[in-house]
Amino acid sequence: FKTINQTDITALENMREDELRTEISNFKQKIAEISGQLDETNAKISEYQEAIASNEQASDLLVQELDQQNNIIGKNAVKGSGVVITLTDTRAQKITAEDLRELVNELKIDGAEAISINDNRIINLADIVTLNDGLIILYGNVRLTSPYVVKAIGDPTYLMSTLSIKNSGYIDQMKANGMSIEVEQDNNIEIGAYTGELNNRYLKEVE
Repeated sequence: FKTINQTDITALENMREDELRTEISNFKQKIAEISGQLDETNAKISEYQEAIASNEQASDLLVQELDQQNNIIGKNAVKGSGVVITLTDTRAQKITAEDLRELVNELKIDGAEAISINDNRIINLADIVTLNDGLIILYGNVRLTSPYVVKAIGDPTYLMSTLSIKNSGYIDQMKANGMSIEVEQDNNIEIGAYTGELNNRYLKEVE
């Protein structure tokens, strides 16, 4: 729905054949990645079923699962390949919290497994808002200033291709609005662990 909603039909009609082939290739790659994730999930289910008969094996699997979940929610420091996006204020335009939220959401949709802004780990409970003095606040007590260096661990080729989609991609949209943005691939990105508390403000367990 997001892809269709943001698609410029006129731009698609005017695209050259090689550009359309590139777009189709990107979508096929995403489908292949999702299919791979499904296969991995099915394989994990089979492992759990086989390990039920052995407490030791089940314990090892639970430890591995816990470590994986800590990676996902941000409690472990992680490293890997991905992209680094640098957004910088200019005299004409300043980066806003909405610009950063849009980028974070786009990276998540495109499969980024870990994200940080100015070396602050982004988790699902993160709040990114603009203050009156132009600073951006994160988690309620961390203030961010330009330049904003956003690191994302994931498939670097896919992340770069989706951010670089002609006209409708994040990079072109930011440049069209007069923003300063630089994007590069990096095979050795390190993102630290989230060091704050993980408290649900609204979620409660059903009794």
